[in-house]
Parts: sequence; structure tokens; C-alpha cells
Amino acid sequence: MLLPFIRTLPLLCYNHLLVSPDSPTLSPPYSLEKMADLVAVWDVALSDGVHKIEFEHGTTSGKRVVYVDGKEEIRKDWMFKLVGRETFYVGAAKTKATINIDAISGFAYEYTLEINGKSLKKYMENRSKTTNTWILHMDGENFRIVLEKDTMDVWCNGKKLETAGEFVDDGTETHFSLGNHDCYIKAVSSGKRKEGIIHTLIVDNREIPEIAS
Repeated sequence: MLLPFIRTLPLLCYNHLLVSPDSPTLSPPYSLEKMADLVAVWDVALSDGVHKIEFEHGTTSGKRVVYVDGKEEIRKDWMFKLVGRETFYVGAAKTKATINIDAISGFAYEYTLEINGKSLKKYMENRSKTTNTWILHMDGENFRIVLEKDTMDVWCNGKKLETAGEFVDDGTETHFSLGNHDCYIKAVSSGKRKEGIIHTLIVDNREIPEIAS
């Protein structure tokens, strides 16, 4: 079960663990100043890839800094109000994200992330129903392929692919290419109401197993 991040000075929340700022488990490129104020890290899987969101909260200065994939998106150096929220956008599709800062008691703070207005847990649960994800290794490269079932858009390593759809006897096929490799996603009815449509990725006539999205 995903839990919100809770900070009580001088703990640091990193990769979903609470550790001391001088812990040897933390390595560059994090500066001592950034480590001292880094309170939460989330990994968010979107169609264009997995994005890392980091949040710094200086509870003495009120500083708030948001990083997405290592790039600074928001910086507020002096905030007299220590609670509140910060909204920004993530990924190629500019997905809306909000970090909520709430006081629990005394100097303890809780940090929660919302994606498109939903808690991260609820968003990922919904996303698992609306997308399929495959990872394969070819020609010395790793490919992360994501199908958005509501639009039938296909993404690979952060880019939306050109596709061509066609009807076949038992369903549909969405064709695209990865280098010199012919690929298609086949959609067929499961025959069961709860399971709905089954999507299968075929690369060079070989079925690729799906992973949890």
C-alpha cells in the first residue's frame, strides 16, 4: 500500500525510504543542501516513460523546489506559509501533477502526489486498466512500448509512433515499425465481459509478454 510521505526534521525521504541526510546510501549528484531539504521522491509511469519527481521543502526558510527528471520546474525560496500545494506538468503529454503539503502535528509534514486530480495510487490503478506495457530488447537497445487503449495511440521510448490499423477476421491489428522490425498489436475479444478486449504485441511474428504498467 502506498503511503504519503511524512517528514519530521531532520529526516530525509528518498526513494520511498526515510534516511538520515548524512547516510552513506546517498550519492552524487545530490549536494548536502539539496539532501537536507529533499523530503519526497516519486516514480510516475506515463506513456512516454517513467518520470522521477523530487520535492525539496525547507521547513525553516519555507523553500519549495520541484524537480522532474532532474530538471528544476518550480523554485520558491521564501514561503511564510509552510503548507499548501504546488502544481506542475510532467511528460510529453503535459500531465498535470500536484504536490500537497499538509501539517500533521508540530514540525511533522505529510507530502502527497496527485496526477490529473487523483491520488498517485488511484491514478496508477486506473492506468493499469487503460494501458498495456511491453518491454523488449532488440539490436542492443531496450524498448518500452505503451498502448493507450482508449485512443489506440502507441508510444515507444517517449515518442508517439506512426501506426496503421486494419481489420482482420478475429479483431484488429495496429501496425508500426521499430527500426527494421515489423510490429503490430492485435486486439481480439476475450469473450468475457469482465476481461473485455485482449491486446497482444507481435514483433517479427513473435509474441512479446506484457508487463504490469
